Amino acid sequence: MKHKKLLIAFLVMTIVFGLLLLLALFLPYDKAVIDGLLVNSETLLIIVILFFVLVIGLIILFLQISFSNPLTQINIDKAKPVSKKINDNSKRFPMLSNLDEMNFIDPLYDNSVSLKDICLSFQGYAARELGLYYNISDIRKFIAGMSITKVFILQGMSGTGKTSLAYAFGEFLSNPSTIVPIQPMWKERTDLLGYYNEFTKKFNESTLLTKMYEANLRHDIYITVLDELNIARVEYYFAEFLSLLEIPDEKKRYIDVVSDSWKNDPKEFKKGKLKLPNNMWFVGTANNDDSTFAISDKVYDRAMVIDLESRADNLLINDGEKINVSIDHLEFLYNRATLEFEMRELNMRRLQKLDKYLIETFQISFGNRITKQLKRYVPVYLACGGDEIDAIDDLISSKILRKLESKNPVYVKNQADGLIDKLDSLFGENRMKQSIRLIKRYKDSVN
Repeated sequence: MKHKKLLIAFLVMTIVFGLLLLLALFLPYDKAVIDGLLVNSETLLIIVILFFVLVIGLIILFLQISFSNPLTQINIDKAKPVSKKINDNSKRFPMLSNLDEMNFIDPLYDNSVSLKDICLSFQGYAARELGLYYNISDIRKFIAGMSITKVFILQGMSGTGKTSLAYAFGEFLSNPSTIVPIQPMWKERTDLLGYYNEFTKKFNESTLLTKMYEANLRHDIYITVLDELNIARVEYYFAEFLSLLEIPDEKKRYIDVVSDSWKNDPKEFKKGKLKLPNNMWFVGTANNDDSTFAISDKVYDRAMVIDLESRADNLLINDGEKINVSIDHLEFLYNRATLEFEMRELNMRRLQKLDKYLIETFQISFGNRITKQLKRYVPVYLACGGDEIDAIDDLISSKILRKLESKNPVYVKNQADGLIDKLDSLFGENRMKQSIRLIKRYKDSVN
C-alpha cells in the first residue's frame, strides 16, 4: 500500500514537471512566465534534472511493486529450472560406492609356494629391501599365528620392530599395510569405522572402513596395524570386532556401520552392516608404560601374542623376493598342514599332565579355545620349518603362563621352581625356553 501511494505521488510530480518543461520549451523566452516565475536557462536546467530524477524513481518503484506482487513472483518462479533435492540421489558412502564401480583385477598369484617358502622369502625380503632383520622363529610365529586368529599383539622394547614387522609383511605381499594410529580418547567402534554426519548427510568414512570394504571385493591378504593399541582401552573400541571374530562361521560376521538402510547404499552392505573380511588381520603393537592401559585377559585369549625381544644377526639373512599369495591359497596351506603335521600323541599326553598340574597349583587351565588353537598352530608351525616343542612353548608361554601375572606374586615366586621342574620333566630339560624365561622373570620381579 505504501509503495502504491509513493508511486502516485511520483507520477503526479513527474506530470507537473513534465508540463513545466513543455511550457519552457515551446513558449517564447520573454513570455515564459509560470506562476510569476521567469523561466531562464538556469531554471530550465533544474526542471530538466528534476524531471529525469522523477522518471527514474518512477521506473524503480514500478519494478519493485511488480516483483513483490505474488502473481508475478509465481510466474518468475515457474520460469526457473527446478533443482533436484540433494538427498534424493546422493550417496552417503561416496568412497565405498566408488569402489563398487571399480573393476578389480587380481594379480597373478603364486600358488606353488609353501609355508616354509613364505617364511624364508619374507625374512630375506625384509632384510634386503627394508633393512629389517627378524629371527626366523618370530616370522614362523607370525605366519603360523595367522592360522588361529585374526588378532595379533606384538610386544617388546622400543626399537625391536613391532610396527615394522606388520608393515614389512604388507610390502612383501605387494599390498601395503594400513596403519591406524590409536587415539587416547577412543571408546567405541565409530572411532575406528567413522560416523554419519547429520549436517552433510554423508558418512565420514575412515581409512579402515574403506580397506575393509575393499578387502571384501578382493582375494589379497590385508594387514591392518593398530599402532599403540593400548593407549586406549582396546576392550572398548575393539569390543565388537573381538565378539564377531569368535563366530565360527565367517560368513555371519557382520559389524554394524549404520542403523538403517538406504536404497543406494554400497552393494556389500546388508541392512547397514558390513561383513568382516576373512582376508584381513589386525596387528596391534603394545607398549607397557605409564601412558598405556593394561590389556585384559579377554583380549589376550583371543589374540596371538608375540614378544619381540631381539633382532636377528644380519649376516645370517638370505635373499628373498616378493610373493603374491591369495587368501585361498594361504588357507589351503594351513588346512594341508593340519593333515600332514598332526601333533604327536606323546605331546598331547604331556599337555594333559601340564594342564592338570596348573589347575591344582595355580587354578589356571588351557580351556577349549587354547586346546583348539594348539591342535592347529603346532602343525602349521611345523610346516613353516619349525620344531614341535618350540610351537608348544609359544602358546604355553603366551597364553597360559601369562595368566600367572594376575596371581599372588609371592605365591608364584614360591612355586616357580616347582613349575620349571615340571616343564623339564615333561618336555626335556630347558626345552621350554620361553616358558622358563617368563617364569623366572615373574620370580625375579618379587623382592
